[in-house]
Amino acid sequence: MDKKLLDILVCPVAKAPVEWDKEKNELVCRASGLAYPIRDGIPVMLENEARELTAEEREQK
Repeated sequence: MDKKLLDILVCPVAKAPVEWDKEKNELVCRASGLAYPIRDGIPVMLENEARELTAEEREQK
């Protein structure tokens, strides 16, 4: 994930920063509790494409 792109992307729901989860290839927003997929190197920042984080995932850092 390009560092410059990661610096400017925010969650469309919470308007909060996102973190890259390299293992799952997702952008995670703890504020909204959503994880956005990255497909073919492109973040899909649509609420209806995101999955909800589990309680355990929300607490991790």
